[in-house]
Amino acid sequence: MPALFSRYATPFVTGLFLVSLLSGIALFFHWGPGALHPMHEWLSMVLIVPFVLHLQRNWRAFANYFKRTPMAIALALSLIAALAFFVPGASGKGRVAPPQFALAHRILGATVAEIAPALALSPEALSARLSAAGIAPSDPSASLLDLAAAAGKTEADLARALIGAPSGT
Repeated sequence: MPALFSRYATPFVTGLFLVSLLSGIALFFHWGPGALHPMHEWLSMVLIVPFVLHLQRNWRAFANYFKRTPMAIALALSLIAALAFFVPGASGKGRVAPPQFALAHRILGATVAEIAPALALSPEALSARLSAAGIAPSDPSASLLDLAAAAGKTEADLARALIGAPSGT
């Protein structure tokens, strides 16, 4: 069995890397169906197994890279590149949500009276809809997010209640 894994490690690294590469490019440019994101994430995780097997099979040659300057430079530059993305996002500054998420979050931050007309409802009808979903609109000045949090509901639960969708959809 180990010989079988060794024989297929490099071909699977190559195949899964190509899938990860192409799906990553499509995600970057916002091309393709919504299934690309989970496919990219899951198959990138699967890629770890043949990668480890490939390293095991080629360990001696791989270890020699650490004796040379290019590996140190490549690892240092890779770390710097990663930190360039991580550090600004660590404080929340510099982090930009996709516009549809920013809009949804702003809407969910509104009060019942503010959002009801946008849903073609009266504040009373929206309050009844929220109550039916287990989100009690007890404070008229509270945001929808605060009301959902007080009820132990998620943003998804709140969105379902706002559009009048049954739970579980």
